[in-house]
Amino acid sequence: MFGCPLMAYLVCATPRSGSTLLCEMLRATGVAGVPREHFEVLCHSGLPRQPREYFFEGDVDRGVLELLPPLRPPRRDRESPEAWSRRILGAGATPNGVWGGKLMWGHAEDLLARARRLDGLADADLATALRELLGDVRFVLVTREDKVAQAVSLWRAVQTERWRADAPGRPCEAVYAFAAIDYLVAQLERHDDAWQAWLARRGPAAVAPLELTYEAIVADPRTAVARVLRFVGLPNADPGDPPLRAQRDAVSRDWAERYLREKRAAAA
Repeated sequence: MFGCPLMAYLVCATPRSGSTLLCEMLRATGVAGVPREHFEVLCHSGLPRQPREYFFEGDVDRGVLELLPPLRPPRRDRESPEAWSRRILGAGATPNGVWGGKLMWGHAEDLLARARRLDGLADADLATALRELLGDVRFVLVTREDKVAQAVSLWRAVQTERWRADAPGRPCEAVYAFAAIDYLVAQLERHDDAWQAWLARRGPAAVAPLELTYEAIVADPRTAVARVLRFVGLPNADPGDPPLRAQRDAVSRDWAERYLREKRAAAA
């Protein structure tokens, strides 16, 4: 309908699940599209999700929000629906006609709202919108088994706004907060469950998603890349050395252990 790519795949993920490492290595092959977060700019703000937007104010301790920077002013969204779809298709494609992208469950509703502005998609569900935008898209589900470690990593990242080890961030030290980590553990579990349920609802005729874990990606990223390439029907290609290093350190391990101790004590 909108000039679909010859081949498309979408990495379905939650934050701090290893999806960035996987996608950067897929991009480095030069033949697997450009699987970045093409849908991260939100309708209401014209910006990617901000730290406070990981929390609903009525559901989290006020002290958690006070550790995060205030919301930035919204930017006016002047992009037409048609320009949005053209940009998405162009940004995710390599010259061989392969399109790659990544979608967090937290961005799915916003993607659908944008897609419904396109002609003929006013009543579309997410599966229909993605099919009309991308054609016969395949899905790669990335999860992290250790949700506490994932939540700790996310809590540190939203405080410092440093999403990669070598990237700049806010000049602040991250602070441990049980309430924040507990909130994010529950959120990550819900979002994983939502992905699983949505993928299952596509029906038995749909191609089953390829499932990868953070633990498997980090242990052997080249094998993870090879599995994705094979899954979408591409020949194997060398992605080179991993471009990112893990951010987990002694602080992360200490926070995870402290959280588990406090969680057990609260349940006693």
